Amino acid sequence: MVKDGINYGLGLSAAGALIWYLFHPAWAMPFFLLAAFCMYFFRDPEREIPTGNVAVSPADGKVVHIRELPGGGRRVSIFLNLFNVHVNRSPVGGRVSEAEHQHGKFLMAHKEDASIDNEQNTLTIVSDDPPSGTVVVKQIAGLVARRIICTKKAGDAVAKGERIGLIKFGSRADVFLGPEWNVTVAVGDKVAGGSSTLARLRGSSGKAGDGA
Repeated sequence: MVKDGINYGLGLSAAGALIWYLFHPAWAMPFFLLAAFCMYFFRDPEREIPTGNVAVSPADGKVVHIRELPGGGRRVSIFLNLFNVHVNRSPVGGRVSEAEHQHGKFLMAHKEDASIDNEQNTLTIVSDDPPSGTVVVKQIAGLVARRIICTKKAGDAVAKGERIGLIKFGSRADVFLGPEWNVTVAVGDKVAGGSSTLARLRGSSGKAGDGA
């Protein structure tokens, strides 16, 4: 579990216990329910990371957009609802060449304009697992999500599937892939962060451990 979940859970439970003691048990129940939800929301399960020439999903959720990019690449957008795991992971292994935070709006995260206009954090990763040039991943805030946590900075090394941060309470993750990648998901697919294959390098064949 993410540390934030423990802090929220303990704080809300303590508030509930105090209200129970000072007033009435029924008034304390919403605090205990919120504490339980926070413990659930901030869960952080271990994942089996696919090996081979693949990029993995940076987040749990549903693929809501796949867009062509100038030069032949693709942008894959994943929407996270309140019940998804909100820990974000690196789609490839390599080194972070840029880390940039952009202040912005809080449009509903599934909308197309959210990729440009919303509050977001962008990591540019020079990939060496697999060696494939540059891959960009965005953590995008939404209508409910108001805080983006990124644990990586420029110069940091990351492994494929490694945790890179968290978006609190509903959000979106975008991955920008170059023309050397074949996207292997479709709009409407449900994916799991770190364990679902998002794309495969062109010319590479599937093998054991590549994930799906």
